Amino acid sequence: MSAKNYLIKGPVSPAFIARQIEAHNKKHGIGAHALFLGQVRADEKEGATVTGIAYSAYEEMANKEISRIREEAFDRHNLSCLHVYHSTGFVPVGALSLFIFVSSAHRREALQALEEIVEKIKYEVPVWKEEHWSDGSRVFIEEERKNGHD
Repeated sequence: MSAKNYLIKGPVSPAFIARQIEAHNKKHGIGAHALFLGQVRADEKEGATVTGIAYSAYEEMANKEISRIREEAFDRHNLSCLHVYHSTGFVPVGALSLFIFVSSAHRREALQALEEIVEKIKYEVPVWKEEHWSDGSRVFIEEERKNGHD
């Protein structure tokens, strides 16, 4: 049996997200859904603007870590469903790079789990971000993790 792949090449499309949400209409024990959508923003610095981010990952380890985070979330919270998808490759400004979808019978459980999962995905999954700037420069983002910025 092969491991689940939680990585998507390129941006996470709104149509994909809509299909994931729609698929839950038949699950009548769910009373709450909580979503997190990570979007590439156009940061500005010294006259240049971010045009996109290239995401790279140690894919086997990233999938294992996301799987572990999911298992821990199911153990800690009363969840019905949990979906996580993270982009790899280039994602332009305005496009989505992370989609987390948590379902539970009650909103408090879904919201608490979502916040915990977002933080763990951000800090524990081996995915690297290289900002592409309008001046042609490229910068790997690592300092933000150390400084607590997103």
